[in-house]
This record gives sequence, C-alpha cells and structure tokens, in this order.
Amino acid sequence: MLCVDSLLQMKPFQTLPRERLDWICDRAEHIHLSAGEVLVKEGDRPRGFFIQLSGQTTISRKSNGVDMPLGRHVSPSFFGEIQVLTEDLVPVTLTADTDVDLYRLQCADFLDVIHSCREFERDIFRTVGKRLRGLESFIQGREKMAALGTLSAGLAHELNNPAAALVRALKDLQPAMLELQRMNLVYGQQQVEDDHTEEWEAIRDRGFAAIAHPDNDPLAQADREDALTDWLDDYGVEDAWKLVEPLAAGHVDPAKLEDLMARWRDDPTELRDMGLRWLALSFDVMGMIQNGLDGAERISTLVQSMKSYSYMDRAAQQQINVHDGIEDTLRLFAFKLKHGITVERKYDQTLPEITAFGSELNQVWTNLIDNAIDALCESDSGAPPKITIRTCEKNNCLRVEVEDNGPGIPEEIKNRLTEPFFTTKPMGKGSGLGLDVVRRIVENRHEGSLMIESMPGCTCFIVLLPL
Repeated sequence: MLCVDSLLQMKPFQTLPRERLDWICDRAEHIHLSAGEVLVKEGDRPRGFFIQLSGQTTISRKSNGVDMPLGRHVSPSFFGEIQVLTEDLVPVTLTADTDVDLYRLQCADFLDVIHSCREFERDIFRTVGKRLRGLESFIQGREKMAALGTLSAGLAHELNNPAAALVRALKDLQPAMLELQRMNLVYGQQQVEDDHTEEWEAIRDRGFAAIAHPDNDPLAQADREDALTDWLDDYGVEDAWKLVEPLAAGHVDPAKLEDLMARWRDDPTELRDMGLRWLALSFDVMGMIQNGLDGAERISTLVQSMKSYSYMDRAAQQQINVHDGIEDTLRLFAFKLKHGITVERKYDQTLPEITAFGSELNQVWTNLIDNAIDALCESDSGAPPKITIRTCEKNNCLRVEVEDNGPGIPEEIKNRLTEPFFTTKPMGKGSGLGLDVVRRIVENRHEGSLMIESMPGCTCFIVLLPL
C-alpha cells in the first residue's frame, strides 16, 4: 500500500494536508510492471494519474513507424497529469526499463485533489508547463530533422538521374573518342585535298550547332530520319539504322551527303562509308557531351537550391526575395510534384525584399507545400490535382497563399490545426507539430500572422509578413 512518506519525497505533495495524503494512499491502486512491459500506448485514452516509486520507465513516440525515445521517468516521479487535465489521447508510449512499482489515482480522484489545494495545483501546473516545453522543443527538433530527411531523400532521388546520365556519357565517350581518332588517322593517310576536308568539317560544325540548340520538333526530326533512311539504303550502308538518328539530329541533308560521298561510292575499303560513320559518331559524341553538361548543370542547380534553402554561410537574418525561397523549396519537392501535380505560380514580381530568417521561412514553405501534396494524394475528387501559390502586397504586408484543390478541412477541426501534437495524419506519420512550427515562425519570429481558409475542393493557407 502507498504510504505518506513515499508521497512526501515529491515536492508538490509536500503542500497537501495530512488528511489529503492519507486519502490519496487509500484510493491509489498498486501496479507492478516487469522490464519491457508497456504501461500506456500512444493513442490510448487517459487512464489516470501515476505515482512511480521504484524503477525506471522510458517515454517514446512513433516517428515514421519507428519508436523514438523522448525521455525517462526516474523514481520517485509522477506523470499522467496532462492527459487527465486536457482529456486528450496519450501522445506517448510508456515502457518499463526495469521492474517498476507505481500507483494509479483515477482521473476523477486526481481532479478532486488538484482543485482542493491551490499550492498543489500551482506546482502541478508548473510541472505541466515545463514538461510541455521540453516535449515540444524535442519534437520540433525531430520535425526539422524529418523535414530535412524528406528533402534529402527527394534530393538524392533528383540527383540520381542526372548523375547516372553523366556517368553513362563519360563511359560511352571514351571508346567513341578512340574510334574517332582511328578514323581521322585512316582519312589523313589518304592525303585528301583541303577543300573536301573543309566540307566535312562544315557539315559537322553545323550539326554540332543543331544538337546544342535543338528545335524540339518531333515531326521535323521524323521527316529527316525518313529521308536519310532512304538515301542510306540506296547507298548500301550496313546497319544504316544506327546512323539515321544522329545524322537527323545534326540536320544533315541527303543531297549534301550525295556530293560528299560521290568519290567514295566505288571504294572497296572501309572508306566507302567511313565518312558517314565519322559524321554520325561525331554527332553522338556531341550528344554525349551535351547530356553530360545538362546532367552536371542539373546537379549544380539542385545543390545550389539546397544551399540556398538552408541559407548556408549566411547570417540568420537576411534581406531575401520570398520567391527565391519558394522556388528553392519547389525544386527540392520535384520528386513528389512530378507525379501529376500541377503547380501554378501567381507571383507579384514587384514585391520588395524583406528582412527575415530565410532558412526558417523556407521551413514554413516546406510544411505548407508538403501538407498540400499530402492532401492532394488523399483526394479522390477526380479533378486534376493542383497547387496554386500567390504572392502580393496587402495592407503593408507581404501576403503568400498556398492553395490546393484537395478535399478540404472539416470545420470542426480547422481551429485545432495549429495546436501542438494535433494531427489528422495516421498514427506515426505526423507529429502534429508541422503547423505549430509554421505558426511560431510566422507569428513569433516574424511578427506576422497565419490564416486558414477551407471548403471542399479548396484549402488555402495564408501567411502575412509585415513589410
């Protein structure tokens, strides 16, 4: 049975009169836990106020399907007061590290005690405030790491394609360059007059320019390929199909090939069609280089976006263009947006720069855009999924709107969205702190405001930042 001396080890109970302590001891229910046994699970209804006298329990919370430890209760201690007072679901799981002896006071009994003694109530609420601040701080750090993890995964995904293209280009480039050198050596041994060589170089240079600045007209490309296929077949080139695409990409005219190849038509050696293969291989090499450059530029752009997103090597507060931060965030979400979600930008390009914490504002855009994507993924309205981002100046404030055409937010929960730990996502997927972080950054750090407007088919988060 619980004794008064055990209760007096904890400061709040020292303010209670003796008869109250005896009353608690009479009503407390003894619970024994073996090591590894779970006392309460995340998502359970409040079970009462617990007084732990021996052993140790671990506090954990699910994050992306994994139990993440948040802290420990070391004896003697008490817990459970927050859920009794708020009647919210338990946000954490409590597991015994060792054999644990504790006592449970029913919810109604705890409320009776706390309302009967002002000093006890004050100490309990101080403990509640301290624990909430610690828990929020810890999970906000986890939220930032989770956001960084999401973007890192997306960045890795986006880097993979251009990096693979660059590797393929470099691998194919080496044998192609060796073959071109061999062809040049064979051609040089023929001591061909300069005028003829210059014609080959001219058609090659025109082809390089066409490949570097493609017209992106698939019908014109198909017509060129058909014409070249007919000419190459007539000329009698083996495996002509291998030459058609690069020659067409270089805008080579069959009539010009006829003039250039006339002297080689009856040659029994490889020179009969080596000029054609040299030209096609030259264009292939140019294409490889172009693809490699495109891949390298894409990698550079993504890395620069990540650097800009995190505002590396800069002071915390900067003069920033809000559009740059939004665009950096959108680039890092490209791996999610490419699957059918349209982003419509309605930017007021005349907006001035603002003094702000750039990396923190980027965390705002990350949470709002990620939530919009999640809402669209869960929508079954049949309308093409779309996110609209608007910026403008209104009432001496910079106004940013992130709108999606998802299912909307039920009216009964709209006012709770920015509450710490409140989430509409499945257990373990959302911490319930994303929008709380947004609200704190906007309101506390930038003295702005956050508004939410929602109806079926249209949800809009509005951020107002003072100019």
